[in-house]
Amino acid sequence: MRYQQIALYILKKIGKLITLIVAVSILSFTLISLSPIDPVQSYIGADMTRVGPEQRENIAEYWGLNESKVQQFLNWGSHLLQGDLGTSLLYRSPVATIIAERFLASLALMGLAWVFSGLFGFLLGSIAGMKEGTWIDRIIKGYCYTLASTPAFWLGLLLVMIFSVSLGWFPVGLGTPAGVLAGDVSLFERLRHLFLPALTLSIVSVANVALHTRQKLIEVLESDYVLYANAKGEHGFTLFRRHGVRNIALPAISLHFASFGELFGGAVLAEQVFSYPGLGQAVVQAGLGGDIPLLLGIVLFMTIFVFLGNLIADTLYKVIDPRIRKGDF
Repeated sequence: MRYQQIALYILKKIGKLITLIVAVSILSFTLISLSPIDPVQSYIGADMTRVGPEQRENIAEYWGLNESKVQQFLNWGSHLLQGDLGTSLLYRSPVATIIAERFLASLALMGLAWVFSGLFGFLLGSIAGMKEGTWIDRIIKGYCYTLASTPAFWLGLLLVMIFSVSLGWFPVGLGTPAGVLAGDVSLFERLRHLFLPALTLSIVSVANVALHTRQKLIEVLESDYVLYANAKGEHGFTLFRRHGVRNIALPAISLHFASFGELFGGAVLAEQVFSYPGLGQAVVQAGLGGDIPLLLGIVLFMTIFVFLGNLIADTLYKVIDPRIRKGDF
């Protein structure tokens, strides 16, 4: 019976994912179709004045842009079912190849930011919760509220001005030094180029984890069993280690997994500021260039990415609290 419930739970999640992909595909294609950007003009670029109407028509026919929007969507969907995401108009390469290459760079950026923001947010939230009502708590809350309202691109520009332009400690942008082959770039140089974008993204992602951890810890400290432990003489770090950590760690991790969407949104802005060659920068270029296959491919890929993050968070919540998973498995 239990295995049947688990199988049914998995099938429900797969059904939700398929429904989500279909809805996102239709909505994304509709919004892109309403864009005033001409894909043919973006494809031709600076040579637009030297291309005649007949050549423009041939280019549109080659890419299927002369067909109706409905037919274009059906053609794209049929290729998608065969595992073909199409070819990018801007990069002249398969969309799947571009996503794979760019995602590796973005994964390093988002992975570091995700780990650092989680650890730093958990630490700040724990300190604020243990020091509730004190000046330390007020400073941490004010810091988190400020971060929650700080745009990632503004913070990135500020870090560039301080650490790159004024101090010269880190490069202004890019993923590797300009003019150097990727195979000749050392790990140290890659980390130097990665540091400021990762720092920007991790700083703006701290607030949610810190505020949630603080509130959860306050609830734990006000519970009956903690009050009883306090009466027995447990105070400070001992009380936090024995009763606090185990009750706030997993909920904080679950919340952090659910923040994949916000993480990618911040990565788009951070990559633009630092000209970092990741998936976020490719999204902007595809949108500005009217590259429909690439834009749709990235949107679908990130939809799956965010869905998996929410699925992991949902599963962790069910593992933590048996009352939530009642009826699922």
